[in-house]
Amino acid sequence: MLGHLAARRATGALLRGNGTLYLRDGEVVHAESPVSPGLEVLLTLGGRLPAEGWREAVERAGARRQVARFLVDNGRLTRGELEVYHLGALYDAAFFALAPGSGPARFRSGLSHWLGPVRPVPAGDLQREVLRRRRLLEDLWPHPEVDTAPVVRTRETGSPAPTRRQWAVLELADGVRTPAGIARRLGRPAFHVLIDVRRLAAAGHIRTPAPATAPPSGAPSAPVTRVPGPLPLPPPASAARTPEMSADPDVALLLRIRDALEARL
Repeated sequence: MLGHLAARRATGALLRGNGTLYLRDGEVVHAESPVSPGLEVLLTLGGRLPAEGWREAVERAGARRQVARFLVDNGRLTRGELEVYHLGALYDAAFFALAPGSGPARFRSGLSHWLGPVRPVPAGDLQREVLRRRRLLEDLWPHPEVDTAPVVRTRETGSPAPTRRQWAVLELADGVRTPAGIARRLGRPAFHVLIDVRRLAAAGHIRTPAPATAPPSGAPSAPVTRVPGPLPLPPPASAARTPEMSADPDVALLLRIRDALEARL
């Protein structure tokens, strides 16, 4: 459906159980998901923007759908900073919105987000990135049950030893919080926390639940028009993979930086 909307150069909101994609002229301009910390969480808990600065922007520019422009014009963020944070939040939320089990979809034409335009992402680039992330998680630890279950530490020492970032996750693993809850507490993208959780599970630091005990996907119960689901996950390649890059040199640079950081996590 996303490809169909992109071909039509549609403007509006694509709603699924685990998130919403906002499109303008067929490109994705924003994404939200209850699983993923929003842009405001990444900015405020990450220490880049005071919470009162974000509230002021929403109160003064939200009704005009120009929050992003307000933040830049008033010196709260540089344009480059806003684009980097927004790109991270968009890809993070879209990963969950387009995930299998996110339920049927519906499109509401004409809807726009109060954040306003930042940097649109071509639908094809977004779909390729979602598949790349799914392959990465599968390669790390092929047990998706750990992604949604409460994170439970084991008594085993495990090997290798956790990194500093992973220790922050383990310190919040109380057997009640899920990876999404830990991501919100830390102010990190939820996908980055999933990477840590899968690596910790593979090393024996986190318990992997049986598939039958995994919680439900949380798909909506309201009847909506059903459309084709997300792209199937391709089989792992035997050789090393090189992620496809956007034709936009600025976006390609950001993606290469992100890939390098993820490889060092």
